[in-house]
Amino acid sequence: MSKGLIDLISILDLEQLEVNLFRGNSPKTSWQRVFGGQVIGQAMVAACRTVEGRLPHSIHCYFILPGDPQIPIIYQVERLRDGKSYSTRRVTAIQHGNAIFSIMVSFHAEEEGAFNHQDKMPDVPPPEKLTAEEVSKQPLFKEMPEFIRRYYESDRPIELRPVELGRYFGQKIDDGRIHVWIRTAAKLPDDPALHLCALAYASDFSLLDAIMARYGRTLFDNRMMPASLDHAMWFHRPFRADEWLLYAQDSPSAQDGRGLTRGLIFKPDGTLVASVAQEGSVRQRR
Repeated sequence: MSKGLIDLISILDLEQLEVNLFRGNSPKTSWQRVFGGQVIGQAMVAACRTVEGRLPHSIHCYFILPGDPQIPIIYQVERLRDGKSYSTRRVTAIQHGNAIFSIMVSFHAEEEGAFNHQDKMPDVPPPEKLTAEEVSKQPLFKEMPEFIRRYYESDRPIELRPVELGRYFGQKIDDGRIHVWIRTAAKLPDDPALHLCALAYASDFSLLDAIMARYGRTLFDNRMMPASLDHAMWFHRPFRADEWLLYAQDSPSAQDGRGLTRGLIFKPDGTLVASVAQEGSVRQRR
């Protein structure tokens, strides 16, 4: 079994302490604060544990305080609504007696709809053309900073294959449109709710890159202090998080130390499976 799969399963496998009360742990990393996607995914798992027969269709969340990776996170679920078609849960993540994160999760029972449309997937190279072996053949690869190569080649729960490699060398992308192929590092069980939570976990990776790309900067720039402020996500159609998904991102606005990013997530056959929006803090160090 892959270490990536073990890590992701353990991250999303919460301990139930009491009715509506769960505890999650952080993996052992060198990070100074808890990864935002981890809190999103764990909070979604807590919400899903209190709903039967329905899957999440949208989440709306706020990052309130940085999480401490050295201690567990307590997730308190409030059952706000259980209607004929929709259920609503609010989950608060708590550390040191303080709320560090809050999320609203809406669940929907399956039903037939009168309308069915979606945006078209961008035309980009498939993930098979962006393997480490293929990318290493490009002249740019030799100039790529070592710490960036390690970031994308490390044994993480999520595999990332960026399309626009030039942005790591100062190339500006005027419209901020960037693309990354993502998937979990190994196969997941056939549990639709788990795949939703896994994609929510992955959705926080690289999203603020779309802001940096307009200026030829990256999240690795020591002059920047990027941080997620809020995060919203809508799930449209079935998918597997352990199969390649294209994360198409852009940034329509940045001002006053904050930037807005958006993302559309597609299956390789062009099916739109999810949409994401996030505002982040993108202040420069003083």
